Amino acid sequence: MTPELTALALAGLLQSAQYLLFAIPANRELGTGYTSSARDRPPSRQLSQTTARLQRALNNHFEGLILFTLAVVVVTLGGKASGLTAACGWVYLGARILYVPAYAFGWRPWRSAIWGLGFLATLTMIVASLT
Repeated sequence: MTPELTALALAGLLQSAQYLLFAIPANRELGTGYTSSARDRPPSRQLSQTTARLQRALNNHFEGLILFTLAVVVVTLGGKASGLTAACGWVYLGARILYVPAYAFGWRPWRSAIWGLGFLATLTMIVASLT
């Protein structure tokens, strides 16, 4: 497996871990009666600040993972894998790992800088696939 595909697989596992990091406290805070329902109404109480941040970090990774997946696919299927694209894959993964505590603990401005690093790595992969 290429390094880019390995980074993508690990990013998928990270997404699963992020889901657990959010879901466990959300179930404790909102109760399983609400979290296992169809959620036709808003919850009767709000999530704690940290749990709400974990939810936003999870949702943000879903968004970032779409573009990163596209980057890995075009690099891989286009036969454009290189040392640069491999490094970018690992930078993306590292940035996403750091992004979770950065968001959960409100690291400013580092959260945005970490996000930007992952985004730049993804864009670099896409541009590299076009050359």
